[in-house]
Amino acid sequence: MTSIKNQLAKIKAENRLGLMTHLVVGYPSLDQSRELALAMVEAKVDFIELQIPFSDPMADGSTLMRANQIALENGATVRDALDLMRDLSSQVKIPLIFMTYFNIIFRFGTDKFCAEAASSGATGLIVPDIPLDEEPQEHFISAAQRHGLTAIRLLSPVSNERRIRLNTDLAKDFIYFVSRKGITGAQSKLDPQLQDHLKIVKKFSNLPLAVGFGISSPDQVLALKGHAEIAVIGSEAVNVYDKVEKGSEIKAVRDFLAGIVAVL
Repeated sequence: MTSIKNQLAKIKAENRLGLMTHLVVGYPSLDQSRELALAMVEAKVDFIELQIPFSDPMADGSTLMRANQIALENGATVRDALDLMRDLSSQVKIPLIFMTYFNIIFRFGTDKFCAEAASSGATGLIVPDIPLDEEPQEHFISAAQRHGLTAIRLLSPVSNERRIRLNTDLAKDFIYFVSRKGITGAQSKLDPQLQDHLKIVKKFSNLPLAVGFGISSPDQVLALKGHAEIAVIGSEAVNVYDKVEKGSEIKAVRDFLAGIVAVL
């Protein structure tokens, strides 16, 4: 599998914006999660986040909250997520990243989770609710690094310069910037101050920026060009899946994402 760093180099060499997509393991079923991931690869996305379902996904809006709930009702477990990661990483070349909340990792055992995530083929971890302040007690970043995983740091419009500096000093590969205050979910337009926020982050780091939360259309993706290196689409892919007639969901998601890739 291609490393995050190598995939970023490929994106830069091709002078384009990268695309990261998102799925919830177990939604609408484990088999469909696998098919969705393969469809995303066929659409030529650059990275995929596999979200381990959680009962109280605090950063997620209604679309992903519902997907998490259904996945849990279906019985999806951390072990299922690890198995799916192992299956997919043996077949695809792009980097696959786990996204979840820290209680999942804590209950599993931080070092054990990082070890198993790495051995299953994950290249990085996105965990929105584990601030740097908790590192001396939880040792999450050090465990990730010990097992060769990138613990991706998140910033947002409310991050002050001190927090930006602290996070960028520890960041590796890329930084995930939350495009707006609040939770995930497709939006009709981007925050008009987004570009200003990204300029501030770039004063502190030369690392690529991934921008997510609310990205849902080709126009929004195009608006990120020159300001970020990766666009993240999550909720809208689930919305596309949910809105089409039964039997055509996978194709609809693939076609939607291929259309986004075409403008990159």
